[in-house]
Amino acid sequence: MSSPDTDHALYAAREPVFPKRVKGAFRTLKWWLMALMLGVYYLAPWIRWDRGPALPDQAILLDLANRRFFFFMIEIWPHEFYFVAGLLIMAGLGLFLFTSAAGRVWCGYGCPQTVWTDLMILVERWVEGDRNARLRLHRQKWDMEKIRKRAIKWTLWMLIGLATGGAWVFYFTDAPTLARDLVTGNAHPIAYTTIAILTATTFSFGGFFREQVCIYACPWPRIQAAMMDEDTLTIAYREWRGEPRGKMAKGGGVAEGQGDCIDCMACVNVCPMGIDIRNGQQMACITCGLCIDACNEIMDKIDRPRGLISYLALTDETRERTGLPPKSVWKHVFRPRTILYTALWSAVGIGLVVALFLRSDIDMNVSPVRNPLYITLSDGTIRNVYDIRLRNKLGEAHDYALTVTADADLALRVEGAEGNVVTVPANDTLSARVYLDALPDSKAAHEGRTEVRLWVTDDEGKGGTPARIHHDTVFNGKEAQ
Repeated sequence: MSSPDTDHALYAAREPVFPKRVKGAFRTLKWWLMALMLGVYYLAPWIRWDRGPALPDQAILLDLANRRFFFFMIEIWPHEFYFVAGLLIMAGLGLFLFTSAAGRVWCGYGCPQTVWTDLMILVERWVEGDRNARLRLHRQKWDMEKIRKRAIKWTLWMLIGLATGGAWVFYFTDAPTLARDLVTGNAHPIAYTTIAILTATTFSFGGFFREQVCIYACPWPRIQAAMMDEDTLTIAYREWRGEPRGKMAKGGGVAEGQGDCIDCMACVNVCPMGIDIRNGQQMACITCGLCIDACNEIMDKIDRPRGLISYLALTDETRERTGLPPKSVWKHVFRPRTILYTALWSAVGIGLVVALFLRSDIDMNVSPVRNPLYITLSDGTIRNVYDIRLRNKLGEAHDYALTVTADADLALRVEGAEGNVVTVPANDTLSARVYLDALPDSKAAHEGRTEVRLWVTDDEGKGGTPARIHHDTVFNGKEAQ
């Protein structure tokens, strides 16, 4: 039992992580992916797409004011939100698929926190130097050199954050117009507020919090275990080959009876999470592969085979310990779990594509007026009233003709429309009232319910091709309850 005077530390202060620069295949891959993703993010709002005079000419636009989403030639309306839901499902299934096949590759290569942290570290390295120089500066007392370098670094970080927040708001309105309004001070306060928040979060998360966001704020490290199994490829240290560790022998190489690991700490020094992969799998590991590059470089220098640290599955560990070669990478990637995720992902994607191509440029919503169920006119005619909404998804006004088909004879009339033809403006919705009449001696006038189909026809349609849709409803006669 400890004495009362014993000092128990319940919290350990964070030790800043200063990753060392490394060269290799995984580092090169991360550079290319970072450049691609940042390039798409910053430049995409500026791509123009001609949709005609009545629609915005921005290729990618979340038009919240008009409740529409534009993606090149695709236009998503509010009632078509199932497309967005489908894309979110595909994103989730894709995350499950990649995690099941190769561990936390999303965290290591595609997560915004990782991408912007890499960018912040790159700027830090340019200003302050590599790992040892940054460590010295961190421990150094505040003097003019430290103030100057920190001021330059923080200014560049702030500019990156400002560009990040600025690019985000450009996705929600016309980018050139908003850029001009931002500079002249005429933009909406929400735009300035959004940019300020995103600038602050990018500056702090990418510059200061870094690995702390991944370890403490992100839930994915705790969820990933359910997505992985013994055949999942993840970064591991070949302990049976590296142990026992020891220093490099005189003249280079590894001493007899010693493992391949010379305890150089290269894998630890390059890790952006500050962990030692030789201690086994850890929640903080984002499987970025930089430790592999660092270790391979050391193995080349001491003339030992590469792969002391590499992507490895638990089943391969068992095989290699017994002297058997590891399984083929494809056998790890293509297995029942990943095939199931791929099939589900593909099914959702195919369903969205089919729905996208089958959707009509006309939408109709019919709401029968139920109070009262029917009206008896002075001549005995039975009338039902319906409120309809017609949505024109095209970039120009169109004339739509309304007709009715039913088992019984019914007469249709659109209130205020000549010849039952209504004009719906471009990219707009029109509400109209429709009357269906049944003569006193007709079958529909005396039956309780008659199935009715209302038709809307556009003789011109998109590109001159006629379009026609229908909506099923009922006509209530005298027997209706």
